[in-house]
Amino acid sequence: MADDKKNRGPADRARINVHEDYEVRYWCEKFGCTKAELVEAVNAAGVMANMVENYLKQKKR
Repeated sequence: MADDKKNRGPADRARINVHEDYEVRYWCEKFGCTKAELVEAVNAAGVMANMVENYLKQKKR
């Protein structure tokens, strides 16, 4: 399903879409990671931002 750019409510903000360049840039800057690290984290932890953040924090230890 395509990302609905009109739906910018809380549920959409909590998800990471690695197929949208602007989202990848935002999340990489927020988490201090590369695109490859972000994609790996999404594949491992799912699309929820809090789960991806936790995964990346664990990985940096």
